[in-house]
Amino acid sequence: MKRSLCLMLVVLSACGPVLVEPDVDAGMVDAGAVEPSAPVRVRVATFNVKLFFDTVCQSGSCTSADFEAVPTATQFEARADQIAQAITSLDADVIALEEFETQTCLDAVLSRLANVMPHGVLGEIGTPGSVDVAIVSRTPLNGVVGHRNLERLTRPDGSRTNFSREFLEAHTVTASGAKVVLFAAHFRSKVQDDPGRRLAEAQTARRIVQDSAAVNADALVVLGGDLNDTPGSAPLDALMLDGGLIRAAADLPAADQVTYLFFSSGEIIDHVLQAKTPAASVVPRSARVWKNGRGWGGSDHFALTADFDVTPQP
Repeated sequence: MKRSLCLMLVVLSACGPVLVEPDVDAGMVDAGAVEPSAPVRVRVATFNVKLFFDTVCQSGSCTSADFEAVPTATQFEARADQIAQAITSLDADVIALEEFETQTCLDAVLSRLANVMPHGVLGEIGTPGSVDVAIVSRTPLNGVVGHRNLERLTRPDGSRTNFSREFLEAHTVTASGAKVVLFAAHFRSKVQDDPGRRLAEAQTARRIVQDSAAVNADALVVLGGDLNDTPGSAPLDALMLDGGLIRAAADLPAADQVTYLFFSSGEIIDHVLQAKTPAASVVPRSARVWKNGRGWGGSDHFALTADFDVTPQP
């Protein structure tokens, strides 16, 4: 053996340091080599809780015939309990939520999730009686961005618009070390329909999410929300154009994908979509629609979860 190739190890003994030559034939550990991390499982959810208003009339029109409702304090507390229980049952790491009116509403739910999902952010758009998106998480949220005031959208007819609600982005690292970027969305509803706006929302959302995936290759990058349109529609096609975003529930039977009942007709309008990154992949047939009667947790929407395998990067 050539002495120049030997690594001399210092071993402490009762008589002082002793130089020991390692057995080269037994194999050496390359100090520069990093063992690949095992994938960790991450669950993402979306849940439209249905018009969770606080006890203050902000719009000035809060009769039974108006959009904004004003619950009593007792009704508000009971509704917060119900929503928190519904969220806890999903056993998710991070959740996109829709239809929270104010920070008061989100705080009421977060206080009940203190031992489960204590971290949250509201995408408040500031209009009276607005119902906004939020993100809640088991682990701290950072890198929070609201894209609504940063983007001007263009309808197919050339007219300009914006996201109807906040298009909210938040980053987190799960307790297992997986990086996650979640976008929460609630596209334009079909009440007094504006399909061109919903298409513009989808086209812009796809670009934003894919841009995020390009700079967060070591993360799970995912969009969750009530998109108010179904597979095969122009907005969903725009999101998945050329394999851009992957719809997590697409491998389930159609009847198992339904998230909303319009009278007796089942509709697939709540979605979890993943942008491709080297670090993450959807677990096949892991998507699940959570329902109890005609909704979930007191809502008229079902909740949707999907599981992903994410490989923490060194």
